[in-house]
Amino acid sequence: MAMKVDVKKAVGFQSKPQKVVFNSRDLMLYALSVGVRSPETELHFLYENDPNFSAFPTYPLVLGFKRDNVGVSVFDAGSSGESVPGIPEFDPSMALHGDQSLEIYRPLPAEGSDNFELHSTITGVYDKGKGMVIERSTLLVDPKEPQNPYSKMTMSAFIRGAGGWGGDKGPKVELNEPPKDKLPYAAVEEQTSEDQAILYRLSGDYNPLHIDPAIASMVGFKKPILHGLCTYGHAAHAILREFGGSDPNAFKSISGRFTAPTFPGDTLQTKMWKVPAGDKSMTKILFQCVAKERGVVVINAGCVVLQNPTQSLTSKL
Repeated sequence: MAMKVDVKKAVGFQSKPQKVVFNSRDLMLYALSVGVRSPETELHFLYENDPNFSAFPTYPLVLGFKRDNVGVSVFDAGSSGESVPGIPEFDPSMALHGDQSLEIYRPLPAEGSDNFELHSTITGVYDKGKGMVIERSTLLVDPKEPQNPYSKMTMSAFIRGAGGWGGDKGPKVELNEPPKDKLPYAAVEEQTSEDQAILYRLSGDYNPLHIDPAIASMVGFKKPILHGLCTYGHAAHAILREFGGSDPNAFKSISGRFTAPTFPGDTLQTKMWKVPAGDKSMTKILFQCVAKERGVVVINAGCVVLQNPTQSLTSKL
């Protein structure tokens, strides 16, 4: 029997503001966990005394899981436990991370903050037949000036088995598919370590799926999988290094769709295509992330927009 969903009640629902905290140590740990390794060219992400010390641009994505915890937190899918009006309760294990985007409006304070909040709004609920898609947009703000956010994050969750209730399928979205008739400008390969997920979870996403073999087996995986947002950060790192000279101020936005899991130890191959941006001050990169040994696309329809790139853009392939 299909669940009863009231889209009018759900869409526009705003969660209670969620306090989040982070410090410079959190920023360095996150950078290390998504593959930032080079002290020669990336010391400003790894060393607090570097005069240009900065947060790696995709750091805000982990704050919805970390929230205001300073130690290990009990995993609850990154939510406050607050139910959404119009959407019946569902098994969190049936939820899959679908699309993810991040827009950066201004840089985070490098020393961290204990006075930021996440302001989240349900922006879409769609019936996909085999499941339901819930879309949520979140602003990272200083509550003293919420009209001037630091970043905006939009994600969609696909709830398996929760479709078929007769709702709208949602707007047709034009995906950022890579050009089929062109070789990528560059393809960067980086092997993840066997302990990559163990390291990344210390940034705040303590989902046991990423460390406990028994739980991984229960949901059908041969071993714990890597966090999707860790793979996402790896791709962002490769693109910023390749096109933006590792300058965090060049990074303006990223979007992509999770299509398959990554396993710790996989070699991630990030393929990149430069395409017209419509703004001469910007560079637009379409990307696809592949688990090389398995030949599986783990992030598809990816897009990064950079401002004022520092490198000459001539094809390397």
